[in-house]
Amino acid sequence: MSPSAPTLYQTEVADISLTTVAVLITAFRLCVRTRQKRLGIDDAWAAIAMIFDFTLLLADCLYLQDYKKYPQSTRIALYYIVAQSFYGVVWSSKLSMLFTIVRLTIPGRFRRFLLCTVAFFGIIWALLFSQLWWICETETGWKTQTLPQCDLGRRIAITQMTTDVLADVVLIIAPFSLIYKVRLSRSQKVRILAVFSTSAVTTIVSLTHAYYILSGGGLREVMAGIVECSMSLIVVNLSVVVAFIFRLSSDDNSPSSPTPIVTFGGQRRTRVAVAVESTTIVLQDLSESRHHAMKRSDDDEVTLHNRERKQEKDWC
Repeated sequence: MSPSAPTLYQTEVADISLTTVAVLITAFRLCVRTRQKRLGIDDAWAAIAMIFDFTLLLADCLYLQDYKKYPQSTRIALYYIVAQSFYGVVWSSKLSMLFTIVRLTIPGRFRRFLLCTVAFFGIIWALLFSQLWWICETETGWKTQTLPQCDLGRRIAITQMTTDVLADVVLIIAPFSLIYKVRLSRSQKVRILAVFSTSAVTTIVSLTHAYYILSGGGLREVMAGIVECSMSLIVVNLSVVVAFIFRLSSDDNSPSSPTPIVTFGGQRRTRVAVAVESTTIVLQDLSESRHHAMKRSDDDEVTLHNRERKQEKDWC
């Protein structure tokens, strides 16, 4: 093993640390959305990704540390659980972010395109799932290794790299089209786009992972896969976490003049100071949904529905 390769201990520590952070952030996201009574399909997919990530952690620990205690068939089964849980985390996270964007859009051509993209993501996941089984069951020499690890080779590396890049490009570009015609301040637009553009981080990690698959696998491939899973799960929760932080910040500032609050997961609100014997801050919801399909239970991570011209000034 080359000096630059991670040790077994380093791989386990990274796995436990990163997975714990990712799971805690996801749990926080679900608690916030539950308290706000805004749970949706995107939250369900985030929860599924969290379950896959926790499963990956357990399987990794057994696979990397205690594999000598188990018969060969169990070691092979653990490898398959690790490999398929990896795809489960990555693509559940992507579907969660995509459904977040879907919930931000009003019914129309663009929304139909996004729903078709959801089906496309599902097909890609099924393709990768099947491709791994096909290659590993066709070339069975790896099953006799002390620590079984299938040589995924060039085909899976190219497929994984291509599909990850295409999916992340969609997740980065789609929000741009959403806010293009919405009247928001420059800082608000930058904040929104910055959150969704963090998908580029997972693209970089995915390319690194694909490189290590091509270069022969080993613990470097395992480490890259762990980082990619954790980053995918963390990134998909940033919209809710950032919204929560900015909401707390805006609540603490208590401005005396009406101040627009653009949030990820609620309707736009204006803070109005009402003068009485003591100063009271009242949060008044000024938006009304024009489409029945966008009812209260379908509130979203970023309020981008600027449907009424008379309310456009509230976004500035």
